[in-house]
Amino acid sequence: MCFIYIGSFNNNLLFLDEIIPKVKTKTELYRACQQFIEEKSLNIEGLMRSYQQDLDSESKSSAGDKHETGRAMLHLEMEKASQQYAVIQKMKSLLEKIDLTKPHVQVKLGSLVMTDGGHFFISISAGSIRVEGLEYYAVSPSSPVGALLLGEQKGSCVQLGEKKITILQVV
Repeated sequence: MCFIYIGSFNNNLLFLDEIIPKVKTKTELYRACQQFIEEKSLNIEGLMRSYQQDLDSESKSSAGDKHETGRAMLHLEMEKASQQYAVIQKMKSLLEKIDLTKPHVQVKLGSLVMTDGGHFFISISAGSIRVEGLEYYAVSPSSPVGALLLGEQKGSCVQLGEKKITILQVV
């Protein structure tokens, strides 16, 4: 195996052979997060269209209270869907702030964190994602795990519940 030295960053030697596979992994994780957002967004948009169609199809009738209760329930469902859509849009905005080209020494938004207790992509809360046979967890910086890891660096130990984990690498 050949290692090509490409410089140093904060006194850490960087080798091309080590960085390129991790950048590819980060790119795949980023794409999976984009897909997660797109699927959620389409689902919520479909619900909102369906609720609007239901509202439009209900004409004002003499059904009285039952009719008004049905309309009120649809309005509540539309409001919930609208709130969910706003959350998805915030997630999309957060994801767009990630620069996959910058190397990270400390854990921050966009970091790929390899630990002895799992691998984490600090991005959005999208759950478990498999890339090249390995399981990664996409977590938001404001989630309990994300907040715990933020600002840490290679070699740091953090307490995750009852388990102590060591950060092996930050990309």
